Amino acid sequence: MSQDEPVRIPITDVFDLHAVQPREVRPVVEAYLDEAARLGFRTVRIIHGRGTGVQRAIVRGVLARTFFVASYHDAPPEAGGWGATIVNLRPPE
Repeated sequence: MSQDEPVRIPITDVFDLHAVQPREVRPVVEAYLDEAARLGFRTVRIIHGRGTGVQRAIVRGVLARTFFVASYHDAPPEAGGWGATIVNLRPPE
């Protein structure tokens, strides 16, 4: 595999952004949500970390404008608390 080829990451119901460069968060989250919806997930958890809240704000901005996101909220404490967001996706029409 050459360095120019994209890395394939298996899509699960948990997506950890810790390895994603800050400038890539928005497009990567958009692509993840598209694929998660295509695969039929109804609930996913996006781990953005606590930090300064910048990644959380970016993630929630994407969620707010994604038409197939029904709702989102902080994860419960045992699943990351405010360092992760639970996302409920609408079923396909």
